[in-house]
Amino acid sequence: MPTPDEGPWTRVAALAELVGERPFGFSSQGVELVLLRTPAGLRAYEGRCPHQAALLAEGSHDRGVLVCRNHGWRFDAETGRRLDGPERLQACALRVEAGSIWARWASAAPGPEPRPAIPACRRIEDLPGPRGLPILGNLLQMLPETLPRLLEDWAAAHGGAYQLRFGTRRALVVSDRTVADLALRARPELFRRFHTFESVAAELRMEGVFTAEGDAWRPLRKLAVEALSNRHLPGFYPVLRSVAGRLHRRWERAAAAGTIVDIAEEFRRFTVDVTTALALGRDVNTVEGKDDVIERHLGVIFPVFHERVMAPIPYWRLFRRPSDRRFERALSAVRTWLGEVIAQARVRLAAEPGRVPANFLEAMLCERDQAGQPFSEETLVGSALTMLIAGQDTTSTALAWTVHHLCENPRALAQLRAELDRVLGGAPLPDSVDQAQRLDYADAAVHEALRLSPIVPLLYLEANDDTVLGDIAVPKGASVLLLTRPSLRGGRFGVPEEFRPERWRDEERGALAHDPTAHIPFGSGPRLCPGRSLATLEARVALATLFGSFEVERGPGEVTARYAPLMVPTGLSVRLHARRRPPVSAVAAARAAAQSSSSP
Repeated sequence: MPTPDEGPWTRVAALAELVGERPFGFSSQGVELVLLRTPAGLRAYEGRCPHQAALLAEGSHDRGVLVCRNHGWRFDAETGRRLDGPERLQACALRVEAGSIWARWASAAPGPEPRPAIPACRRIEDLPGPRGLPILGNLLQMLPETLPRLLEDWAAAHGGAYQLRFGTRRALVVSDRTVADLALRARPELFRRFHTFESVAAELRMEGVFTAEGDAWRPLRKLAVEALSNRHLPGFYPVLRSVAGRLHRRWERAAAAGTIVDIAEEFRRFTVDVTTALALGRDVNTVEGKDDVIERHLGVIFPVFHERVMAPIPYWRLFRRPSDRRFERALSAVRTWLGEVIAQARVRLAAEPGRVPANFLEAMLCERDQAGQPFSEETLVGSALTMLIAGQDTTSTALAWTVHHLCENPRALAQLRAELDRVLGGAPLPDSVDQAQRLDYADAAVHEALRLSPIVPLLYLEANDDTVLGDIAVPKGASVLLLTRPSLRGGRFGVPEEFRPERWRDEERGALAHDPTAHIPFGSGPRLCPGRSLATLEARVALATLFGSFEVERGPGEVTARYAPLMVPTGLSVRLHARRRPPVSAVAAARAAAQSSSSP
């Protein structure tokens, strides 16, 4: 094994923590490590993938191969060499002493993304930018509802990096994908979310995995990743399929009655039920209207939370608008409900000592924080709440945009239906995770919809220290706004305005001028969305449930985009009709043809 330069030994873990064969992640002195058990003994490497800095401990380790969960880069566990390319992970020396694992790494320690070697030649104040008012600068121009489009228009006028002014403060706005990636890869050490995310969350007692920063983030991230791990999906699939079955029956009734449905609302019910079952072990059954109170409250909380994060002054401390009062009532109701759910989970765990946690909440109740203490009630409630919000809003909005684009593109819809008939053979739902994961065109359709209609068009970061992005000096505390849409409409996508799910299918990648990393709907770097695998599985199942059994007719009115703070479609209503499926013989013939074409 390659050995690093001489350096001090640092205790990184207890040997007893390495249970099983999966990758193990540890952080020490700002350094991320991944530890692996191999036939030749323990191995330790830099903890971030050299591709896009995803945490390697969140991947898989099988038969001597370490696989990054982001884009599937594979590394030999014995040597750290990438199996499909020239890259090699930096190794660390290890020793085991009195039950503790000690590591020693080179002076260029594995850890956060290294600072750029080139000297900064521009300051933020040197950059072009839109004209503003004296003293106030651009503050009054930035209306929340139209903010992404305004910033994109300014990017078209001023280039891939420009400045905004807010009084004496200046912010950097970046639409250049390469520069934006540097910031995303350098989290959480050099960049973080706006500090107001953390402060507003603390004020509202909503601290959790999605708002935490620094050392507080690491143990919560570990729990979230474990709860949402790929290996749990087969065990959870019966619940997902049951919720989808309820949705199918609901849509059968809507089709029989000829009613127009709000498809975004339908998907929200679906994702609330799925996320609540996974995160909390609670079946709220909003799909059948058994308990849609939680779904309604969650829809109120997220937009106002984001509005407070972005507010130039904390107006709610001076006066409360009707929307603030609705927000506070909704938050109080959800917190009370979550308190009851947590109490019930404590009772279950106490009644069965040693039981393996069955969901995210139970795992949090069994784990300890960085100081070795149980997580506080506030952290439990905050993490559960943010898991619910993040799990239902993003996936349901992505599905709604996918329906919009498929309804606008009959050719793509025909391709999707052909795949559904071939894979499902007339069944209304996938029978298993394996069957759902064969719905490649459905997955590609979601990916392409998110390229044309990204639900997170704007990311808000802040520099933790003086650093450099590209050739721009970014001082500590400076705001950095990353625009995601401009790079998704560029020439690298051929005819970028076309909806072509084929862009994301394996057989076409080699012929296209882009690669899968050109689009990062689930983020990049160490804070890659931990629910990525579950979200894509939900999307495949939901699209199969809808388009396999129903004809989808667009309702009246125009679909528009509204920023709130996800980019959500408004006016997207549909009328469902029972679909005539092809004869069983035709389905069987299509399956046989597909198997024949895939045979060597």
